[in-house]
Amino acid sequence: MALLKSINSPADLKRIAPEQYPALAQEIREEILSVVSHVGGHLASNLGVVELTIALHSILDTPKDKIVWDTSNQAYTHKLLTGRRERFHTLRQYGGLSGFCKREESEYDTFNAGHAGTGVSAAYGMVEARELLGGGHKMVCVVGDGALTAGMTLEGLHHAGGTGKDFLVVLNDNQMSISRNVGAISSYLNRTFTGDFYTKIREEAAHFLEAIPHIGGDMKKFARRAEELAKGVVLPGLLFEELGFRYVGPIDGHNFEHLLPSLHNVVKLKGPTLLHVITKKGLGYEPAMKNSVWFHACPAFIKETGEPAKKAVRPSYTTIAVNTLVKAARADKRIVAITAAMCDGTGLNAFEKEFPNRLYDVGIAEQHAVTFAAGLAAQGARPVVAMYSTFLQRAYDQVVHDVATQNLPVAFCIDRGGLVAEDGTTHHGAFDYAYLRHVPNMVVMAPKDENELQHMVKTSVTHDGPAAVRYPRGVSLGVAMDPEPVALPVGKGELLADGTDVAVIAVGAPVWQAAQAAERLRREGISTAVVNARFVKPLDAELITRIAKRVRYLVTVEEGTRMGGFGSAVLEALSDAGVTHLTTKLIGLPDWYVEQGPQDLLREKYGLTAEGIYQGVKDLLGKSPVDAETVAGHSRVRDFMTAGDEQGS
Repeated sequence: MALLKSINSPADLKRIAPEQYPALAQEIREEILSVVSHVGGHLASNLGVVELTIALHSILDTPKDKIVWDTSNQAYTHKLLTGRRERFHTLRQYGGLSGFCKREESEYDTFNAGHAGTGVSAAYGMVEARELLGGGHKMVCVVGDGALTAGMTLEGLHHAGGTGKDFLVVLNDNQMSISRNVGAISSYLNRTFTGDFYTKIREEAAHFLEAIPHIGGDMKKFARRAEELAKGVVLPGLLFEELGFRYVGPIDGHNFEHLLPSLHNVVKLKGPTLLHVITKKGLGYEPAMKNSVWFHACPAFIKETGEPAKKAVRPSYTTIAVNTLVKAARADKRIVAITAAMCDGTGLNAFEKEFPNRLYDVGIAEQHAVTFAAGLAAQGARPVVAMYSTFLQRAYDQVVHDVATQNLPVAFCIDRGGLVAEDGTTHHGAFDYAYLRHVPNMVVMAPKDENELQHMVKTSVTHDGPAAVRYPRGVSLGVAMDPEPVALPVGKGELLADGTDVAVIAVGAPVWQAAQAAERLRREGISTAVVNARFVKPLDAELITRIAKRVRYLVTVEEGTRMGGFGSAVLEALSDAGVTHLTTKLIGLPDWYVEQGPQDLLREKYGLTAEGIYQGVKDLLGKSPVDAETVAGHSRVRDFMTAGDEQGS
């Protein structure tokens, strides 16, 4: 690691001879592999951009010149070269380096991003700010070919290409987003390099030139350069030229002899320019090259074998949801599934295996996915949109305008609801309760465990209107499963325990934690009711109001933002029912972006464990004019009077 240890900034990189860059690239790959194998992270994409990142920082004058990394989960080499090498071992850990670019972390991180497709628009905004406010710096955006399936990328290219401003877009083309790329644009790019005719001509020309005595080797090198130019003229460049960009490439993204002179030249060009770079996801680590989907965002693994460091002993919530969906699809041929480039992450590869003609991967196009589902539903199909909570945010208008206004039977399987650990700020599913529950016609559910999850998936695909099931990341609890899923009565909660002092109304993953907290409170003489709400909308107002009328304190618990979320819905229901005597407390996520960290640690920090809920109730009792001891005393009096009544009868 001698070369890497000498680099604390891009200025240090420039002191290294370009002939040493391949050795530096190898050291960087070893460092990334060492750290990610211990802490997990985005491995394959980062191994694929090592040479490109070195080349960019060696040619550009960063941080004066600006680089925007679309999605930014491929910026590990960028972090290593920009003063964060000594902290790199803290990657994705609580209090450590983010797995994405973060402006608060470094002046070299120009834009925060965790969603694909945002880079071109953000970078072009910076171009216009440069023109408006002055400055002669270069503006570069690195965008993956998978992001070309995102409409926002094309919108940004369309805007930027029509203005003539100096702007370099580097297209990092590895034929992958997370899952393999789909759609017309991907086919357009790929067929230019994989077509049999093109491949045959290239191979035959190489053999012919090599056979020329004395000058064959030089002629082959010349022909390779000519080939690069010819491809740019007759092959994929036409699309980008029509959008107003000067197209250069494609070039080998792992060959410094191609990268360095190409970048050196294109940064001098005037106007919008697109440099097309071909890379290999997972390069340098055989398991990641063979299975780049799993190694896109992987947990800790054994470096020598590529096997997970820990194997799950129970199925994940994702697996339970998709298994239930498969079972429902066997009985109802109208059921189809839709993913936005997340077939593996959402578990829909299991659905695709059994129903290959009923699975639609639309690419990184969440808005299209939802409206596409609405079109299917309008003609009698039963579409299920499986999407992470953080990505469904991108299709909010389509949920409102295209699905809910028409009361169409579209089911939403919302994965990664709540806290998602090390991916942090941009990926926590904190807002789904709040942004879905106020949409008319929408049903919003969250299960307390995997058994309830299977029933809710069944409910969602049989409900005659839009319905969302929100479930957490991680393995299930290991509860007993009913033999068959059944549809639940919509809007009906579940009373897990009755009580007369305190009511704890919980929804989703925290329900069992609330039940444990209540048991501890009851042992201290505080009679505590526990309600599993099941439905955020429609709320079981009748059950909640009935319980609320016979207690003095009420606490709500949710793994989502408190502002406008489940707890707010409960307070609204109590207000509508005229229940005003209660002292209340809402436990949930605060009004800021939650940091990265292990799920258990974050749940403890924000009071979402059994201990946290217990302390939340005790704090509420302590702040009340009637303290906990008085409450406990009232409980004992009531218990004594009840026992006397029973004896008298």
